[in-house]
Amino acid sequence: MMTDLTVGSLVEIPKSSLQQVVQILQDLGYRVIGPRVESEAVIYDDLESVQQIPVGVLDHQDGGKYRLQQTDQDAWFDYVCGPHSLKNFLFPPRQTVLESTRQDGVWEMKAPDVEDAPPLAVIGPRSCDLHALRVQDRVFLEGAYVDPSYQARREKLFIAAVNCRRAAATCFCHSMQTGPAVSSGFDLALTELDDRFVIEIGSQRGAEVMGGTDCSTSPPQNVQAARSVSEQLEQSMHDRSQHPPEAATGEPRGRWLDTSGIRDLLMHNLEHARWNEVAERCLACANCTMVCPTCFCSSVEEVADLSGDHVARERSWDSCFTAEHSTMSGGAVHKSTKSRYRQWLTHKLATWHDQFEMSGCVGCGRCITWCPVGIDLTEETAAIRADSTNPSPGQL
Repeated sequence: MMTDLTVGSLVEIPKSSLQQVVQILQDLGYRVIGPRVESEAVIYDDLESVQQIPVGVLDHQDGGKYRLQQTDQDAWFDYVCGPHSLKNFLFPPRQTVLESTRQDGVWEMKAPDVEDAPPLAVIGPRSCDLHALRVQDRVFLEGAYVDPSYQARREKLFIAAVNCRRAAATCFCHSMQTGPAVSSGFDLALTELDDRFVIEIGSQRGAEVMGGTDCSTSPPQNVQAARSVSEQLEQSMHDRSQHPPEAATGEPRGRWLDTSGIRDLLMHNLEHARWNEVAERCLACANCTMVCPTCFCSSVEEVADLSGDHVARERSWDSCFTAEHSTMSGGAVHKSTKSRYRQWLTHKLATWHDQFEMSGCVGCGRCITWCPVGIDLTEETAAIRADSTNPSPGQL
């Protein structure tokens, strides 16, 4: 057992010893979440044992397509992003934010005690997910109003991130400067090699957890091998724009996004004909916003029981693709699908910079994969750029 571990230490464990990490976290009172297969997708759910991790599973993603393939490879984390992200647990799809009870004719109101929730440990988030978490932190913790339930969950969050060894065709984190290498915001960062995990310790909590395992200092050749995983993947992603697959091969096109001047490009082309073309295909189903790890829109409703003596105020995810989302006294602001898609894309890639001083997109590609008709924001943005009326985009 190593007792001299510090932030930045690089250790390694046999793959099977990942169970020790899970067990230690459980003994410390954490609810442990990890990747599992459910409804033919890799999602995050409660993890009792590493035996539940979908070893050998690969995901094949493209616009509007997601398929899993079971292989005989001893690969524990070679699938990439599924429909879930950290948002599902820190900003749940539905939660009670206020409860009102009438007793003896008097109403009493109280907010649920979020402090009672167990601390959460998540195994498996990727670099894009950690950057998405940073975006959500900016929204929920750093504005004029702090969300207490998000704050309570966030402060107790333990993250064992994973460096990707492969990218889906829909991934473009390299374009957004959000991956593929995990760089910050983690307690532990795992890189999978053939028979072991090389683990970088990112926090004192991470050091304490690894100190309870049978880890050993990772030798230089394994550290270099681990670093090469992300370096080679990033290079292959950058090569996509230079060496796209031949159409005849049927291989999906790897995505990338030219972000130069992207804010001004979009904001100076609000009447571009492409918005009409994408509106003809968009179903306004809101799938893209539901799977997006940074979208944060919500609505509230009062839910009363049959006696009328108890009312819960429920907050649930909402989407700018619904007409109700922008409805005010004079009606919906965004009346057409065209205006809703334009609002979503320009907010994500342009005005998010004005509002939060960062992009609202981390390049995870979930919105492309889970769009029923395969609308691809990298393709839409490139089409506008190719026929832009803005002769001189700015620096963003």
